[in-house]
Amino acid sequence: MNAIRLGILQVYHDKSEIIGDRFPDDAHRFRDLFDRLDQRFRYRVYMTMGGVLPDTLDEQDAYLITGSPESVCSEPAFLPSLVRFIRACDAARKPLIGVCFGHQAIACALGGRVEKATTGWNIGVETTIYRQAPPRVWMDPPGDLDLYVFHEDQVTRLPEGCELLGTSLRNPFASFARGDHIFTTQSHPEFDAGFMSALLDLERDGLGQAVHDAARDSMKREPQGDIFAEWCCRLICQNLAGRRRKRAA
Repeated sequence: MNAIRLGILQVYHDKSEIIGDRFPDDAHRFRDLFDRLDQRFRYRVYMTMGGVLPDTLDEQDAYLITGSPESVCSEPAFLPSLVRFIRACDAARKPLIGVCFGHQAIACALGGRVEKATTGWNIGVETTIYRQAPPRVWMDPPGDLDLYVFHEDQVTRLPEGCELLGTSLRNPFASFARGDHIFTTQSHPEFDAGFMSALLDLERDGLGQAVHDAARDSMKREPQGDIFAEWCCRLICQNLAGRRRKRAA
């Protein structure tokens, strides 16, 4: 069987000292995450922060929107075209994964709300508590996940027709789904300890010592980004298998 084509919509390119030679960019982090799975993808990266999007939905089998330090609330220049793309994916039931900024952009595009969290920055390793009703067959193995987080904005109202899947101590809308084609998380399953540590050190002055130290302390827990990646892979594979069955019927 041909490799599944995954389009990665990159919505930020970090030019700071922690990228470049020291760490890969967002698209590479996701490729590294998924390449640890048995199912292999064939990737194409779209530099969406520069206005680049697929010409048609059928260019790829599935799409993923990365995170970004940009705020959805500040309406960056590329956001209107991204919103149109998200709505097109939803209408076509095209598999779409949203992470951090992607999670928020999908919520906004489908009629939800994103606001700055009243509790301030949420940084470190946080447990997303998954309680699905009815259970999602692609969330296997089921359970709660410890994942890296680094955000100040968050979803405060889900779009109509979306189902809340996960909550956390400081984020009541940490993960949601729509049908069998959209799955999101406010967390960063693609981060690793080295990158998170460098990011914390870079932002220490802006965050303050107390926030920095609390985030460091939370990193004693082992994140489970690989399990989140498995869930994404199963959602994509099951969606595509369903499409093939419909065409064959």
